Amino acid sequence: MSALKRFFVDKIEETTRLEGEEFEHAKNVLRIGAGAEVILLDNSGKEYTAIVAQVEKKSMLLNVVREEVGAREPNADVCLLFGYLKNADKNEFIVQKAVELGVKKIGVFSSEYSSAYMNANKLERLNKVSKEAAKQCLRSVAPVVEYYDTLQKALDAAKGYKNKLFACEFATESKCDVVTIKDDAAIVIGSEGGFSRAEEELASAAGFASVTLGKRILRAETAAVALTSVAMFALGELR
Repeated sequence: MSALKRFFVDKIEETTRLEGEEFEHAKNVLRIGAGAEVILLDNSGKEYTAIVAQVEKKSMLLNVVREEVGAREPNADVCLLFGYLKNADKNEFIVQKAVELGVKKIGVFSSEYSSAYMNANKLERLNKVSKEAAKQCLRSVAPVVEYYDTLQKALDAAKGYKNKLFACEFATESKCDVVTIKDDAAIVIGSEGGFSRAEEELASAAGFASVTLGKRILRAETAAVALTSVAMFALGELR
């Protein structure tokens, strides 16, 4: 039996209205009609089972019949910060896989060697990808993707994390044993151009430990998935 279809709404009420893109997808793509049972999500970590009561031209009304806490949210708090890439598909890939792996916080940033530029439409698209990935992997929360126009601001967003990992292609050895970390992790991955020596020093001053991902140079999107996966395994999320 396939899982119930899932939709994000801004606010859950006893009778909730589904509108906008989520409604269009429900009605025109999934062909959901009156009487269908679905799951509503409000990014609170809860899941609301609801029955479609009425389908209108631009919205549908649903009656909430059950509320429960989502069982697939991660216990570990992991933050992924990555340099914005030139290829839009690669940015979306990183966001998608981060959500699937259980990352709770996602940020993209511009740095010294970045050659791509963020705008409101691109950021909105990344947040849409986050929601779609959350629904696909049955999470109850879609991490909000934030943008930081400098590396320093991105590093500041990771204050409070116990383990701070800075993937550095010119590091000769890791200053942190990733497989032994506990509790939480903030991970920083560079853009296609990587980081400068000055940026590594900036990260070090912010408490980040430079780590190497082996003797081969990985593409940015590969590095993001690889290091996040190792951290998630160490924190018990992939066991």
